[in-house]
Amino acid sequence: MSVTRFGVSLDEDLLKALDEYVSENLFANRSQAIRHLIEKNLVEEKWKCDNIVAGAVVLVFNHDKTDILKKSSDIQFDHKKYILSTQGFYLNEENYLQIIAVKGPSKKLTEISDKLISVRGIQHGKLVMSKAE
Repeated sequence: MSVTRFGVSLDEDLLKALDEYVSENLFANRSQAIRHLIEKNLVEEKWKCDNIVAGAVVLVFNHDKTDILKKSSDIQFDHKKYILSTQGFYLNEENYLQIIAVKGPSKKLTEISDKLISVRGIQHGKLVMSKAE
């Protein structure tokens, strides 16, 4: 891939914020951070267009509450066309981490993840998507 160099003018506050972003995210330099931000924006725009994306729904909950796992499984079964795989891990004596790999139209994946995350007892839930095509 060829690289094209160009100049960018930023006010002092924005440059300081960029440098903090580079440092906090361990980027090698400003260019790498700017590339990351542009790619992130492009992916998010694709989500809005309802393109095909892939990602993961991450859920954390108390595994002793068995109805949570059943409800999660029921939702996944109802949307099995979009579910690629599911993995679960015991984080400690109480907490369970479930990772659900998904692929499909971004709006549909958002709808599925919203259903999963809203299950009563879910302590934390997040959908992460990336371009698939």
